[in-house]
Amino acid sequence: MLAEFVARHIGPGPAEQQQMLSALGYDSLDALLDAAVPASIRSTEPLDLPAPGSEAEVTAALRALAQRNRVGTPMIGLGWSRTHTPGVIRRNVLESPSWYTAYTPYQPEISQGRLEALFSFQTLVSDLTALPIAGASLLDESTAAAEAMTMAARVAGPAAKGGVFVVDADTHPQTLALLAARAEPLGIPLQVLDLADGGAALPEGPLLGVLVSCPSSTGGVRDLRALAEAVHARGGLVAAATDLLALTLLTPPGEWGADVAVGSAQRLGVPLFFGGPHAGFMSVREGLARQLPGRLVGLSRDADGRPAYRLALQTREQHIRRDKATSNICTAQVLLAVVSAMYASYHGPEGLRAIATRTHRHAVELATALRAAGVELAHEHFFDTVTAVVPGRADEVVGKARALGVDLRRVDADRVGVSTDETTTAEHVELVRQAFGVQAAEAREEAAAYPAGLARTSSFLTAPVFTDLRSETDLLRYLRRLSDKDYALDRGMIPLGSCTMKLNATTELEPISWPEFADIHPFQPSEDSAGYAELTADLERWLAEITGYDSVSLQPNAGAQGELAGLLAIRAFHRAEGHGERDVCLVPASAHGTNAASAVLAGLRVSVVATTEQGEIDLDDLRAKLATHEGRVAAIMLTYPSTHGVYEETVGEVCSLVHEAGGQVYVDGANLNALVGVARPGAFGADVSHLNLHKTFCIPHGGGGPGVGPVAVRAHLAPYLPNHPLAAQAGPETGTGPISAAPWGSAGILPIPWAYIRLMGAEGLRRATSVAVLSANYVAARLREHYPVLYTGRDGLVAHECILDLRPLTKATGVTVDDVAKRLIDYGFHAPTMSFPVAGTLMVEPTESEDLREIDRFCDAMVAIRQEADAVAEGRWPAGDNPLARAPHPAESLVDDWDRAYTRREAVYPGGASPEGKYWPPVSRIDSAWGDRNLVCACPPASAFEE
Repeated sequence: MLAEFVARHIGPGPAEQQQMLSALGYDSLDALLDAAVPASIRSTEPLDLPAPGSEAEVTAALRALAQRNRVGTPMIGLGWSRTHTPGVIRRNVLESPSWYTAYTPYQPEISQGRLEALFSFQTLVSDLTALPIAGASLLDESTAAAEAMTMAARVAGPAAKGGVFVVDADTHPQTLALLAARAEPLGIPLQVLDLADGGAALPEGPLLGVLVSCPSSTGGVRDLRALAEAVHARGGLVAAATDLLALTLLTPPGEWGADVAVGSAQRLGVPLFFGGPHAGFMSVREGLARQLPGRLVGLSRDADGRPAYRLALQTREQHIRRDKATSNICTAQVLLAVVSAMYASYHGPEGLRAIATRTHRHAVELATALRAAGVELAHEHFFDTVTAVVPGRADEVVGKARALGVDLRRVDADRVGVSTDETTTAEHVELVRQAFGVQAAEAREEAAAYPAGLARTSSFLTAPVFTDLRSETDLLRYLRRLSDKDYALDRGMIPLGSCTMKLNATTELEPISWPEFADIHPFQPSEDSAGYAELTADLERWLAEITGYDSVSLQPNAGAQGELAGLLAIRAFHRAEGHGERDVCLVPASAHGTNAASAVLAGLRVSVVATTEQGEIDLDDLRAKLATHEGRVAAIMLTYPSTHGVYEETVGEVCSLVHEAGGQVYVDGANLNALVGVARPGAFGADVSHLNLHKTFCIPHGGGGPGVGPVAVRAHLAPYLPNHPLAAQAGPETGTGPISAAPWGSAGILPIPWAYIRLMGAEGLRRATSVAVLSANYVAARLREHYPVLYTGRDGLVAHECILDLRPLTKATGVTVDDVAKRLIDYGFHAPTMSFPVAGTLMVEPTESEDLREIDRFCDAMVAIRQEADAVAEGRWPAGDNPLARAPHPAESLVDDWDRAYTRREAVYPGGASPEGKYWPPVSRIDSAWGDRNLVCACPPASAFEE
């Protein structure tokens, strides 16, 4: 018997499922799966998972785990700081389905709210770093630093080409380790040097660039102008790892010569989350905008001339440039970036400076007391981190502080680091003094612990969004206005193919805000995170069981990072076996664009394998490629079911051919929602997969992040999973280094998939897969006579998604895939995935969570749009003046003089669409090309609004 929650997660009830099955000619879900899924890959044994629990039981189990975590007073630093998340932001952004159930804003007309919020985030980063272009967030600080390193290699001029990339030794250890792990496969020479004396320590010869931290890992604040000048004189790029709160007081990187700034916005209102998720950031000088990895929001205009936001420049570039992409990043940390942007709006520039000043004052008070007691400090100048030199006493001091309820950083046997933050109080400082055994210094007004020449003099955050929202009433209404502009799952179906926009149940989401999960520092002593340890061990074991693999690492904090981790494991395996010459990665032409980009980052050469007209891997071309690269094939990267939405019958043969050639098989887990409980990649021939917990296992997409992309491997690859320099238990000693800044990546959202698996149980998970396949085939059957289904498998069936071919429609009527996508907005829908993996198509994935009423509503809309297109072809409406060509239609368009060839009702209530719950897009169709030609990526200052 299925668990009660299964009926809440799965949209179609038993009667609706039977109705859909009857429409397809099957009498049961099992019969449909028998027809659709090749017998050669089917699992016959039930999954060995815990029995499902009720929502109350699973919540209680998570409470028990949470209570095994200890919320203390971490003053450890290392890139993480405690912070106060304003309640209005926590409740109305972090915990609001209007924000967390939205998708990446590829359809900008229905994403104006979060695009505006991301625009504010970019402005926040750009202003504070004094660099003109900032991206819409990256995954974390350490991976952002790695992106800066690879950018330096890409943009290097003749004098720097082939040179070394230098990293200051006083950089966070996790960043040093991650840079080493990224540099080696790319052949980038990396040197870690003490740059305390500026450019004098730089090595001779070509120089790609330098990464320096300001403030440094142990807290030092230095004048870096001379270093920047020395690097620039040799043609290198200067990257600064920095702290946004510190930059409210200190000279920003853009003003002392940095070309790039990277870091984390975590301390701006985002909980610790045991290491993640948090919004990393990158900003760059003029001339480097097109080198930015990830997403960039720009200001453009719509068809009626209104200002409108959209993703600019390299949007989805991995799917276009593939192995030539600037990065493999395909997502970001949108939800967390929005939280940080709204935190800055909540406090404003004066509030941020006040928090920074208070934080700095507590550090100065501690430093003064230590100096007065004769304790040496590692740095005379600092912002929030004081590193004390206590020869041979570090363990003693850290232990005493621990006994007093405060956790400090043990830098080494002779040094202890203490970091203050927004939550630090005088009582905390007193406890730290006790741990060191020193008395409070005589009370007096202390000067800032940085030279006047390094104090910030430039203004920042002068745009109205940061100056005009002082009251909670104003901010609450602003957040409501933004969310009202957007289309998310709380409004209706988002049938994006390859994205699995399924239910993110509230019971699964609630625990992430509990302090016992949200307020744990990743480097607190391990006994403080016993609950997390059990939760992650459970999840690793369950995911291995579901996929048929032997080991799982949860560290990758995005799907593309999981891809890279898997490929690095393959590369390390071949090298350990004495086959370092294996450097070719076979990638089918239909693969996700990130596959090829990840292969390049793993130091592999990409060779594309053709697909047949039926959408399957061309076995003859595969054999030819294997012969061409005989002895050099490292791996093949498959997506299964294929990106074309079918269960390929030949997957077993593909695996055998690659294994016989000495290669490994990587199965991209993007489409695992069609396999759970039905087939296990590790059992049908794959060696490694990454999984998208933000798809199959219910972590919400957050408007473009966060995500979690665990990597699962067979036993022979397990020794090469990611590890971490600050957490031995996070991976094998023989691992390939960290793939993310934190040992368990985005650990703070792992309670979500844990809860999902516990709520569903083995049979519930299998039922979810079955209904996902049923729903996709029902959509295909209903729409086939109106739009050809491009690829099908056995008996004309698809997997969990289907590709509708609009190219015949475009040829016959002139109506494009863009016209259909934008017209769906008027019908109250987010469009399916456009032109991927085939240009001129729509890929539809209804998931198991949409009920038959909503699925039929979507199908009815698509049929009605086909009829509208036919009306254009028949001449009822002119080619350029019809509801499709001019979609979508905002409410404002109705109040203007109406000179169009169709009526207002036809524009906004098409096909019998109900006025009830009508979604009104805030803008009409956006001109992206205009925005790229006139690139604006930050808010103007308040002065720009003066008359």
